[in-house]
Amino acid sequence: QVQLVESGGGLVQAGGSLRLSCAASGSIFSINFMGWYRQAPGKQRELVARITSGGNTNYADSVKGRFTISRDNAKNMLYLQMNSLKPEDTAVYYCNAHFLGGLNWRDSWGQGTQVTVSS
Repeated sequence: QVQLVESGGGLVQAGGSLRLSCAASGSIFSINFMGWYRQAPGKQRELVARITSGGNTNYADSVKGRFTISRDNAKNMLYLQMNSLKPEDTAVYYCNAHFLGGLNWRDSWGQGTQVTVSS
């Protein structure tokens, strides 16, 4: 199993920056890729950014050029640097890990951290 704990959310004005962190523990060696998702009120959860164990990244079009995902494998940490924040970035942000649990690929989720961007 993989356990994830997010931190770093908060309230920020439009144009500001925040850095989210996610601490992973458990069967770290079984993780394939990790990512950040977000869910705004009344909307479905959506992928924000993803990074593979080899460091390849992909981003939602809405955050390209503003957000940067990174991971520190030595510290078992995942980060999301968010710059030029917009009110539409307001959501609960979740850390995700896709890992091999037994013979099956599985997903683990953190508890979420609230990001609120005021206009």
